[in-house]
Order: sequence, then structure tokens, then C-alpha cells
Amino acid sequence: MKSIRLFLLLALLATITLVNFVALLHGYQSSMEKAQSLFDSRLESTARLIAAANSENAVQQTIAEQQTPYTYFQIWDSGGKQLLTRSRNAPELMPGELSEGFHEINHASYRWRNFIYRDQHLNRWIVVAERSDVRYSLAEEVVLESLLPIVLAIPVAALIIWLAVGVGLKPLRQFADQVRHKRVDDLSPITLEHVPHELTSVVSNTNALLGRLEDAFQREQRFASDAAHELRTPISVLKVHLHNLRKRLGDEDEDISLLKTGIERMGHLIEQILALYRSSPDQASVQFEHVDLTKLAQQVIADEFMTIEQKQQHISLEGETAMIEGNRFALETLLHNLLSNAHKYSPSGSDIRVSVAQKAHRVELTVEDSGPGIPASEYERVFERFYRLQGDRHDSGELGCGLGLTIVKHIADLHQADIQLGTSSIGQGLSVKIIFQQEEPH
Repeated sequence: MKSIRLFLLLALLATITLVNFVALLHGYQSSMEKAQSLFDSRLESTARLIAAANSENAVQQTIAEQQTPYTYFQIWDSGGKQLLTRSRNAPELMPGELSEGFHEINHASYRWRNFIYRDQHLNRWIVVAERSDVRYSLAEEVVLESLLPIVLAIPVAALIIWLAVGVGLKPLRQFADQVRHKRVDDLSPITLEHVPHELTSVVSNTNALLGRLEDAFQREQRFASDAAHELRTPISVLKVHLHNLRKRLGDEDEDISLLKTGIERMGHLIEQILALYRSSPDQASVQFEHVDLTKLAQQVIADEFMTIEQKQQHISLEGETAMIEGNRFALETLLHNLLSNAHKYSPSGSDIRVSVAQKAHRVELTVEDSGPGIPASEYERVFERFYRLQGDRHDSGELGCGLGLTIVKHIADLHQADIQLGTSSIGQGLSVKIIFQQEEPH
């Protein structure tokens, strides 16, 4: 059932049509019977009128003129042996049995309804007949004209039902509109004026669910904030102790080197997990603003420049002012992750290229490197959490936890942007293109 309104319309119309059909069928039958009864009464009255008009007892040699070919009359003597007079279209013989009352006879290839009246005053028989098909046609015409307005009323009823159901479903549409237009960080209760009894339970249960979700998100945010502090503190302490051990034992000690690698990996994992939490569309409290993507890329490149310089890599930025609506912190995180990946997986002395292009109703951010790249068959999997190409023991020897591109994907989803992976134009490395859609000017 795709539409409650359409379902109610069809159900009510089907019910109305069925009830009207039964009523019309019964009305048609009873009206036809009533019409036939009226025609019979008219036929009987016509016979009595003819008897009164032809009061002479003498035999008339002339044949009376008849106004319509659909009726005829005869006047017979008392024994029914001699035809005294008749209409022009009447037969010269007695049609059927000579007995008083109504009869069905055949004449001139038609079925006729006749009435035989015994004139007691002049002692003779009056026969009046009417074609049955004409009687039925006239009766049907009268009956159908009375039933036609009922049939034509069905489309009018459909329109009224459609409008009435629409008015009745208005609170449901208001409820759906409020839910649809809520931001990801808006868990306030839904408020409706004049809530119908049928929606009271739905609204109250939905508000109760929103309340529970808000409590749960607040607990998770408090947990993330506490975890950030509690996890960073011991990492900092470990780094201090590691520094002291390096002074005591020297940098060449293998255990010290392994411990340093483990602490750095743990610190990187914690920072990436917290960044992933903050960048999730369903967790972040999004504050969008006008952001110049080119200027922001310059900032991030400046922050990462010393790290890139250590590997004697060359980085370039191409683009002009390109304004988008976005969350500045989230976009900084996206650029940091893309540049960090490009730097880590590109060899010393290689090139990294960042470009920002303003196109029709969209802005394209592209980061290309000179690293080993990613096989096309792995493009979908690299966005999965904790998935890392070739596992933890990557050929590059770089630290990683498989969350960098996952965070990029979350931030892109937050901005309703598309991600395209491909081969770099400056080597066999990876090209990551983020396409931000812009609203068309009105």
C-alpha cells in the first residue's frame, strides 16, 4: 500500500459503487414493474374510453384511423364472431383467446400486450393492444433518466472523498514534514496542534524515542570527551617515559624502537577514532558556514608542509576562490587525512598535487600523489573501517589503522558530496576527487 489516501479513496469508491449498483438494480427492477403497471392501467383506461366513445350498436363499415403504429384496437360482437370495427393496423382476426384481462400475443413479427374488455352495456368485446418492445423502451428511458444522476454523482463523490481524506490526513503530513526536516542534531520533541486521537500514540512514542536518543547521544558525547582526555594522558606519559628510556639505553636498542613504534601506532589510532567519531553525520553537531575551499587547502598545506619537506616531496596547489557551505573543522580534517595519505604512501622526492576547480553548480577538490595507488577492485573496500590494503604490514612501512579514508567518506557524506577514486595524472598513484554540489541560484 503506497498511499493511505489512494487506498481510502479506492475502498470508499468501491463500497459506494457496490451499494449503488445493488440499489440501482433493485430500483431498476421495481421501477420497471411500476412502469409496466402504469402502462397496463393506461391500456385498460384506453379500452374503457373506446367503449364509451363507440356507443352505437350498429356495425361500422369504415376502418378507424390510428394515431400511432405501436397500438391498435378492435371491437367484436358478443360472440366474438364478427369484427365491428378496428384500427388500420389491427388484424382482422381475433388474436388469441377471447377472455377478459391482459394477454401476451404475437402479431406482425412483434410481441404485443393486449387488454380485452367486456362492454356489458352493449354486449361486445373491446380489444386494445400495445407493442411490448415499445413499452419496455419507454419504461427504460424513464427509469434510466432517473438513475443517471446517481451514476454521474460517483465522480463527484470521488472528488469530495479525495479532498476530505486529504484534510483528514493533514496532521499526518505535518508530522512527516517535521520528522523529514529535522537536522541530524535536532532531537527536540515534535509538536502538532490539535493532534487527532489516532496520532496521539504515534506522536508521544516518537517523542519518547527522540528523548531516549538524545540522552544516549549525550552520554556518548560525554564518553568521547572523557575518553579523549583519559586516553591521551597515558599516551603522553608513555612518551615521556620512552624519552627517558632512550636517554638511558640509547636509540639503537631494538626494544626501545619497537616500543616507540607501538606507542606511535596507539596514539595515531586514538586520534583517528576520535576524529571518526566527531566526523560521523549522526554524531556531529553540524555548524555550516561559507568556506573558501582553496584558502582552507592553503592553510592545511602550510600545516603539513614541514612533514612533507622531510621526505623532500614537492606539493602544489592549483585553483581560485571556490566558496562552499560546510563545516570548517570537518573539512580541515578531510584535507589533513588526504594529504597525510598522499605524503605517507608517496616515495621521497615525489610530487603531490592539490587542485580546486569551480564548475557548473559544483566544486571539485582533487588530491593526487605518486604512490603505488590502489587497484580498482579495492576502491569500495578502502572506505570500510579498519580495512587497510595489504593489512597492517603495509609495504610502505608507514603506520596506519585503516580509518583515514573512512573519515574522509564520513565527512563527504556530511556535506552530501561524492567521492571518486582513480589513477593519478602524475604517475601511478591515487587520485581522490571530492565533488561538492552547490545550490543553483534562483
